[in-house]
Amino acid sequence: MSRPVVVAEIVRSGFVEGHHYGSVVALDATGEVEWSVGMVDEQVLPRSCNKPIQALAMVRAGLELEPELLALACASHSGEPFHLDGVRRILAGAGLSEDSLQTPPDYPLDDAAREGVIRDGGAKNSIQMNCSGKHAAMLATCVLNGWLTHDYLDAQHPLQVAIADTFADLTGEPVEVVAVDGCGAPLLSTSLIGLARAFRALAIATSGPEAEIAAAIRSHPAYVSGTTRDELALLTAIPGSIGKAGAESCYAVALADGRAFSLKTDDGAPRVRPVLMAAALERSGVLDLEGVDAVAVRRTGELTLLGGGKPVGEIRASF
Repeated sequence: MSRPVVVAEIVRSGFVEGHHYGSVVALDATGEVEWSVGMVDEQVLPRSCNKPIQALAMVRAGLELEPELLALACASHSGEPFHLDGVRRILAGAGLSEDSLQTPPDYPLDDAAREGVIRDGGAKNSIQMNCSGKHAAMLATCVLNGWLTHDYLDAQHPLQVAIADTFADLTGEPVEVVAVDGCGAPLLSTSLIGLARAFRALAIATSGPEAEIAAAIRSHPAYVSGTTRDELALLTAIPGSIGKAGAESCYAVALADGRAFSLKTDDGAPRVRPVLMAAALERSGVLDLEGVDAVAVRRTGELTLLGGGKPVGEIRASF
């Protein structure tokens, strides 16, 4: 992102003490760019926003999972008990155990879940890592197709080649950069326009694997994130929406009517991500749509700054 612009102001006691820089794009119902700020046609690494597209490739390769488990395959889960149980179910269905996971050992993302593990004398492990649902689904896809599982994270593995092909298909762009994500899996680049285009393709699908992915996210959004996460609150407030957040302050959301949004900040600060998405949705009139809980959407974008334990400011979008 060579020329990100100011997308949010950090306001304390009425004084703008800093800024967040980034880029945001909104597609209209026809898939054309409605508006944008910053550089939305340059390559970015969307991090975990890629997961629903990766899961789509697995379904195209024959993977069949119950809806909540397919949602978990799209997830950066919080590590709550139902998430871990779901990962074990995916692995068991493929005749595998937790030992097959190549996710780096970690604690749950959820504060209560993490504190519970530590309080009970537990340690970091692979299944608690937020990407374990995706990895379990990758392994299950390998077993189904007779592919080797020990090297399933290699960029040249048949699974990863299939994912790259699907990714280019949905984004409408060739993959220019293949990096390594935090979980060890190949990380594919696209532009913010390409990312929004991919989510739009999932959201408007009425049949096939794309519709299956969207239906799983819509019916089980808590499996995609967690019971205390802002992503869950947003998807619950906008009927028919799908969405996925990623590291480095990436976020993509799409509506059933074809509107789609994606964003990224240059500093990668996670705190500003929901602020920007709520503002983008409001700018495009989504909060005025029938059935949308506008109050709940705005609430996801409220970030209060404290001074002495009391509210003294906010982070607010500037577009």
